[in-house]
Amino acid sequence: MRREHSKQGVEFVTRQNGFLARKTAGFSLTLFSPRTNGVPGAAGRNSIDAVRIWIDLTNTAHVLVLRPLVDLLEAHAHEVELTARPLSHTLELLDDWGHPYTVLGRYGGSSRFGKARAGAERAPQLIRFGRRHAFDCALAHGSTDLPPACRLLRIPNTTMFDYEWASLQHHVNCRLASRVLVPDVIPPERLVRYGARPPKLVRYPGLKEEYYLAKFHPDERVLEHLGVDRNRPLCVVRTAPSYALYLGGAEAALVPRVLRRVAEAGAQAVVLARTDGQRREIRGLELGAIVPDRAVDGRSLVAFADVLVSAGGTMNREAAVLGTPVWSIFEGRLGAVDEALAREGRLRFLSDPAELVVEPKPRGTIEHRIRRDPADLLRLALPWLSESR
Repeated sequence: MRREHSKQGVEFVTRQNGFLARKTAGFSLTLFSPRTNGVPGAAGRNSIDAVRIWIDLTNTAHVLVLRPLVDLLEAHAHEVELTARPLSHTLELLDDWGHPYTVLGRYGGSSRFGKARAGAERAPQLIRFGRRHAFDCALAHGSTDLPPACRLLRIPNTTMFDYEWASLQHHVNCRLASRVLVPDVIPPERLVRYGARPPKLVRYPGLKEEYYLAKFHPDERVLEHLGVDRNRPLCVVRTAPSYALYLGGAEAALVPRVLRRVAEAGAQAVVLARTDGQRREIRGLELGAIVPDRAVDGRSLVAFADVLVSAGGTMNREAAVLGTPVWSIFEGRLGAVDEALAREGRLRFLSDPAELVVEPKPRGTIEHRIRRDPADLLRLALPWLSESR
């Protein structure tokens, strides 16, 4: 499957110090092939082609994390190709974005065997795709499929992640990727067993959410679309990624009790379920919760919520960055990012729904958030691109 949308062209091509460069809006970006020691055209392509970058998206959050980086790359004349694996709301978010992408592979379930089988099927698809497009470098956040394909095709690539206990994934990715990029809050000693050490291991300041939410402005239309009553406190609930191997199929048993607590308090709940099975189960409780059928603007919903209760990771951190009180019901091993947020008082852990209070949060919290430049993250993620002004 391939979705095609028009892209804007670049203004003109110049040559600087032996390298091809394209200029847009007064900014010059030097382009070169990292697999050919910077020799233009050595990869067998037309010498005026921009550098080709491959990004693989295998989960919903990856679309949000990498979209600002894709926008930056394309604004500076690079050619970016996206591949995606069908899982949860990944394809829906890509459709909402409108960027072309190619679907490769399928979801293999939560078991080791199912994931291994699906991975074995997807690997040759990625290899054929990568060989056909002759990419110069590649990037993914948590894709277990991209580093092996890139290693075989000799494509420099970076793997990103911010949860260090997905052991099987990291044993593969950290060893096969050219670069490993993680938040600086993760102690380096936790990653040694995966084969991630400097200089391969690179750490960025802050949270990934502080980069991709830097220019974010919440959109009230999500509330209208869902039929949320602005006069009642709002609790957003995110279900568990039960398909994740590190959770072993856990479904966060606290969710029904949380929804009963919200209903008893006279507040309203919106449940962002990840699978059709979760949606059916929540609706079967008949507690009046709003359960969308497809992906919605989760960032805006979290920004407007008075409290978030979540069994995931990325949405917890989005809430912490946007100033929304957040309770975690995550059942996996606690990672360094969540440990840090808990120490700072920006994340709490819910074991008894009776502790949950849903009341209007203070106004203006979103305006005081930390914002970081996505261009800084891009420079660390793809060091094979050289900038000059």
